[in-house]
Amino acid sequence: MTDMNLSQLGADARPAASPEEAVLETVPYKRLETGAPAIVRFTCPEFTSLCPVTGQPDFAHLVIDYAPDERLVESKSLKLFLTSFRNHGAFHEDCTVMVATRIVEATKPLWLRIGGYWYPRGGIPIDVFWQTGEPPAGVFLPDQGVPPYRGRG
Repeated sequence: MTDMNLSQLGADARPAASPEEAVLETVPYKRLETGAPAIVRFTCPEFTSLCPVTGQPDFAHLVIDYAPDERLVESKSLKLFLTSFRNHGAFHEDCTVMVATRIVEATKPLWLRIGGYWYPRGGIPIDVFWQTGEPPAGVFLPDQGVPPYRGRG
């Protein structure tokens, strides 16, 4: 495949100082026209960002499902992008939706959904869900597999 100007894969690349500066790279994808599109899943069980008010760390388990059209997210650039949130102060909802919209901007998928399962702060876990619309007809959409927060008991 051509059209792969990748600056991070195979290089000594470090996370950007902020998500706004991070580069999400993509690679070409030749979607087969045999039935429903494929669903690609990325799981990030150790996502971190900062509370914009207190500066304290926030932790989440992200599950990203998308149906690629002509571009795939290059996974190393995705890892570096997600890591760039470690020093980024934003609320749970903003972080979750920002991850999804950046992937949509980069890949222009047929469909995308994200589940952000945030660990409790102040005793309340926050789950954030976003998607681009209805999934394509006939795709297999597994459950995101993250159980509701139960605490220690």
